Amino acid sequence: MIKVRSNLILIGMAGSGKSSVGRVLAERTGLAFLDTDELVAMSQQRPLQEIIESEGAEGFRRIEEQVLLAVNVRKHVIATGGSSIYSDPGMVHLRKNGLIILLDADLDVLKKRVGDTSDRGLVKQPGQSFEDLFAERRSLYERHAELIVDCSEMDHNEVCTALLDRME
Repeated sequence: MIKVRSNLILIGMAGSGKSSVGRVLAERTGLAFLDTDELVAMSQQRPLQEIIESEGAEGFRRIEEQVLLAVNVRKHVIATGGSSIYSDPGMVHLRKNGLIILLDADLDVLKKRVGDTSDRGLVKQPGQSFEDLFAERRSLYERHAELIVDCSEMDHNEVCTALLDRME
């Protein structure tokens, strides 16, 4: 018996549109929506930035991995945090019931969308630039992605249309 994967899992850098596109995609497909960043914040009962500041990048990633491994849903669009790709066990777990989709965008586009990263909840090492983080994560995103959609020049609806067209 073949196990059907019913979730659509969005990965990508901050500014790629995971949460925004995810909500539109959920509405267009009739799937429920889940944001793992929201789950992390709820699990710790504090904002992401506060968790990062108190636990550091590694501590945050451990918490995030626990949250990813606890996700057990079907028929959902799941927007993951940008750092979720550091957790191989978490990504393997999500892939069991979902298609991993990378929302890809050029660095310049992401920088414009994100703007000031000081209170963004961006999981990075002290002193690490957005450019360095982008370079560090690029190969991880590509390694985990089963489908890649370049969303640099598209709005949320156009990304959803392109994604759905590619899935058919």
